[in-house]
Amino acid sequence: MRHGTQHADLASKELDTALRGGPFHVALRAAIAARGLPLQRVQHHLSRHGVKVGVTSLSYWQQGARRPQRPESLRAVRALEEILKLPEESLIRLLAETDEGTAGQRPAARSYRSRMEASGVLNRLQAELGWSLDGGLHALGHHERVRVGARRELAGRESHHIVRAHRDGADRFVAVHHGDPGCAPDRMTVHALENCRTGRVRWDQDTGVLVAELLFGTRLRSGDTFLFRYGVEDGTAGPSREYLRDFTFPGGQYALQVRFDADALPARCHRFTQHSAAAPRSGRQELPLSGVHHSVHLVEPRVRPGIIGIGWDWS
Repeated sequence: MRHGTQHADLASKELDTALRGGPFHVALRAAIAARGLPLQRVQHHLSRHGVKVGVTSLSYWQQGARRPQRPESLRAVRALEEILKLPEESLIRLLAETDEGTAGQRPAARSYRSRMEASGVLNRLQAELGWSLDGGLHALGHHERVRVGARRELAGRESHHIVRAHRDGADRFVAVHHGDPGCAPDRMTVHALENCRTGRVRWDQDTGVLVAELLFGTRLRSGDTFLFRYGVEDGTAGPSREYLRDFTFPGGQYALQVRFDADALPARCHRFTQHSAAAPRSGRQELPLSGVHHSVHLVEPRVRPGIIGIGWDWS
């Protein structure tokens, strides 16, 4: 009996230490051990909270092999705090601190903390518009043209989508725009350019996330294809250093072009990929800047879930 008490005291001490200093995966592993719960039981408790997470994912999280970063995963982390009887925000805080501790190893970009906040806000804004998952549309092609202005700001972008309906009734698309830090989404404008019209628009001032409803004016049947084009005028933040696109689902071709004002040309440009916002960047490849058109581009023939982007340095 004494041995069991000593073991429990040791587990409790390890948990207290991990919650104070982290990192996230050590704290999660210590919390699960202190409560004496097998991962199958943890998964069962999560399902009772309305959150679906696989035992494999939980195992990866506590080993540090992967980190939760999607909205559903972050909901799971908050539920784990309650299930494991931990202080509110204790695990979420460690996730953010771990990212900030390694921020110097990555190019200047939004921090993991801001990505988490933005993902939660995006979830809420999309829910306000009644949009979930992919809206019944599969992406066959997505071409984006981004403009960087004379003040080095993200001036705006234009998107051309080719989609196919995989269920009857799809009649709209909800576009997402992430402004650079310090932007003013209330001053941005969304323009429906071809085969659509602008519906409801929502934004969040703190995270710079804007979502806009693009109405097709027709209901697609399963198997129908549709083309539409829209633009976002931004220009509300300071110097921009990258543009990226986060894909939740696999899809068709993605092409991204970034064009710079002739009076604000970067010193160098590169493309990059990430498996997720929590993963390190990889696939870095220098991109030559066109002397005539002042632009760089990338083409991904078949998109996989993850992040694709172009970054640039001003000096």
